[in-house]
Amino acid sequence: MTLFVCFMMLVGVPGQSQPPGTPPGSGPSTGAPSTGVQRQPGTPETSPSIGLGGTHDPCIIREGNTWWLFSTGVGIKVQRSNNLVDWQPAGKVFQSPPAWAMRMVPGYKGHTWAPDVQFFDGEYHLYYSVSTFGSNRSAIGHATTPTLDPDNPKHKWLDHGLLIHSEKRQNYNCIDANLCLDEKGKPWLSFGSFWSGLKICALDSEAGRPIEGPIYNIASRPGQAAIEAPWIHQKGEYFYLFCSYDNCCKGIKSDYRIMVGRSKKIMGPYVDKTGKPMTEGGASEILAGKGDVHGPGHNCLFESAGKTYLGYHFYDGANKGKPTLQVREIDWKDGWPEAGRVLTQPGIPAAK
Repeated sequence: MTLFVCFMMLVGVPGQSQPPGTPPGSGPSTGAPSTGVQRQPGTPETSPSIGLGGTHDPCIIREGNTWWLFSTGVGIKVQRSNNLVDWQPAGKVFQSPPAWAMRMVPGYKGHTWAPDVQFFDGEYHLYYSVSTFGSNRSAIGHATTPTLDPDNPKHKWLDHGLLIHSEKRQNYNCIDANLCLDEKGKPWLSFGSFWSGLKICALDSEAGRPIEGPIYNIASRPGQAAIEAPWIHQKGEYFYLFCSYDNCCKGIKSDYRIMVGRSKKIMGPYVDKTGKPMTEGGASEILAGKGDVHGPGHNCLFESAGKTYLGYHFYDGANKGKPTLQVREIDWKDGWPEAGRVLTQPGIPAAK
């Protein structure tokens, strides 16, 4: 595939779709708050009641009767579950670091960040981040496989290499990718961490590469850079942009929290409950830490049997601040998501 470097013009946008395709047999797939942030009462329980230790930046997707969890790690960690509660190791995506990534990003040695896996056009598409901490010399790679099950003879990850990248001279950071389809089935890639905030660009429907055109600014925090990890989820007539505010990766000192805004167009403008644009620091809070649950963030969303679920990591104060997976329901009220109950036992309904 032809490489395309994401050196396009940044554009702000003034003023009914579908999620990525459904896999076969699956359902549809410390800083003070800045001005414009609305807090919600839903917070994690004061003691973690469920979680998979050692999980960072989770992405959960279903194939058949199995849930698959991808997370940050050497080669990208993979785990599997039949109920979203009990997880077993299932290997990793890359047995050795992608050579192109080691050449492009000095200091990268295979610890690969923030995987996003989506199903469309008959394949599972993986978007992964290559970087080093505190730098925007970063890249997003792309790989595909016909099945997620390593026991299936057809299972094989084909790495297509570089998708987009950023350099020190630029004011954005190409990590934390998330793929979403618009109302016409056209793929869009959102990404971003710190610097000037969160971005989105269109991809070519056939080749899956960025097309010539603008990069849209979809969320930022003027005067405060700590925003990252976009995830766009379509529900009804709206696209919902979830993201993480403040700081991760500091154990029990992490103050990550999950925020949201919505728009009727995938490229924005996204606004919070008061109508304040997310490009101006507007955002409504979904989750913040409490008790031994520190810094919940870097979320994913998925649907099953008519319900929406939120997966994210937090830092477990009862376990030396270990990053831990938690999954909970999302309740919808007046067109806005709210944090629901944490899953503590098996019994997730099958997808329909």
